Amino acid sequence: MELFETIEVPRPAAECFRYLLDFSRCEEWDPGVLSAARKGVAPLGVGAAFTVECALPIGSITLDYKTVQARENTLIKLIGTCRYFTVEDTIEFSEESKAGALMTRISYRAVFNFKQIPNVLLRAAAPGLRKVGKQAVDGLNAALCDDFPVPEQTALSELGDKLVLPGMAYFSRLGYTRARPHFNPMSADISGKRVLLTGASSGIGLAAAHDLARRGAELLLVVRDRAKGEKVVTDIKQRSGNSSVSLLIADMSLLDDVDSLVKTLRSRRKPIDILINNAGALFDEQRDTEEGFDESMALLLLAPYRLMTGLKPVLERADDPRVINVVSGGMYTQRLNLRALVTPPVDNYSGSAVYAQAKRALMIATEALAHDWENEGIVVNAMHPGWADTAGVRSALPEFYKLTKGILRTPQQGADTIIWLAVASEAASVSGELFLDRTPRDPYLIPGTCESESLRALLLDCLQNCKTRSEWELAVERNNTAFVAE
Repeated sequence: MELFETIEVPRPAAECFRYLLDFSRCEEWDPGVLSAARKGVAPLGVGAAFTVECALPIGSITLDYKTVQARENTLIKLIGTCRYFTVEDTIEFSEESKAGALMTRISYRAVFNFKQIPNVLLRAAAPGLRKVGKQAVDGLNAALCDDFPVPEQTALSELGDKLVLPGMAYFSRLGYTRARPHFNPMSADISGKRVLLTGASSGIGLAAAHDLARRGAELLLVVRDRAKGEKVVTDIKQRSGNSSVSLLIADMSLLDDVDSLVKTLRSRRKPIDILINNAGALFDEQRDTEEGFDESMALLLLAPYRLMTGLKPVLERADDPRVINVVSGGMYTQRLNLRALVTPPVDNYSGSAVYAQAKRALMIATEALAHDWENEGIVVNAMHPGWADTAGVRSALPEFYKLTKGILRTPQQGADTIIWLAVASEAASVSGELFLDRTPRDPYLIPGTCESESLRALLLDCLQNCKTRSEWELAVERNNTAFVAE
């Protein structure tokens, strides 16, 4: 039995080829696919293997696919097998110019060889199979035309946020599972785009690095531990087949290291297309860096702010510059308190509260820079990864982990919105927002946690002008009777 469909899309053949070479992306555009994933460590191309779970009228079936032929920009052939049939998928690409526009014609042929199934049943099933094939190719057409609107928060999500507890339930794996069917494909081509990613050696940062490498980005990974970083780079190169992955060593809690990193990247005079501020940690006791700042404040707020502002000149050189700040649901519990942020108490210290204060401040800085840089075309957004099962959560929040481990997201699910903000064409048209599961969300869930305009202004003034802890403390004390600890 054979299915054959053709489409024509306004994209170069090279971009279409690269998108379809990773066949696990069929989950994005084929409505009959429940899930798809790569298998093993073989890079994309001949020999790459995939597992694809497809829906049936009752239940589902899993196929094991392997790429058997890949002629650059012209042809991809895959063989899929299961216990009932084998299928040979052949995708051909033909590029031409029409009325001054570059178009690619894609021919998709699927040839099925069924095992021990009577012909009468095959004839009965043929119309349904052809309908499924047509729907899949229509989905591929929509994916490659890539004309999707920015997602909007649903009325149900807004109600959940207002009721607080349902809104927080969306942070779990349930929230991701609920949102996933509404995700649009991400076919935008980021081959060769330069991505700077901090905190790339584990957790959601590592998951994001693997995904961006498979998409062909040039990755600059910032880590503190050289030996660990070198292993990460080697593994990413092997799994993705992308050799454009390099290492930058910096302790992001030390502002001298951050400034040196900025100096290095500015001296190269190459654009940074995407900056992802992901580095973070939650500390169980108060400690200061050798530069005198509280370590949480330095790592979670001062470093990303200095990185963003210091790299503005190289971000401006990019065609579509984007900044993505990773924040935390913990910030929802906190009203900004500059005194507690700058000088957290040593006795009765709460690492989670200080962490949340820093993330709240980073969200405010995100909104401010998005506004200030609007005319420069630099998009600045924040994302909340939800509750993800990472080594950091297991070590820093052991009791929370025990209570929630059954509902935590995978690191890949936690990283999904980072990838969407970095890749999706529609994500370039919105700035200054907080996203969870690719949807803009209110940064304040709990009544009474919204700071005054005066307090916001003081925070932003300190971020811009205070270079030492003593300068921060003086600025706080000058305003101590007014609003720093509202």
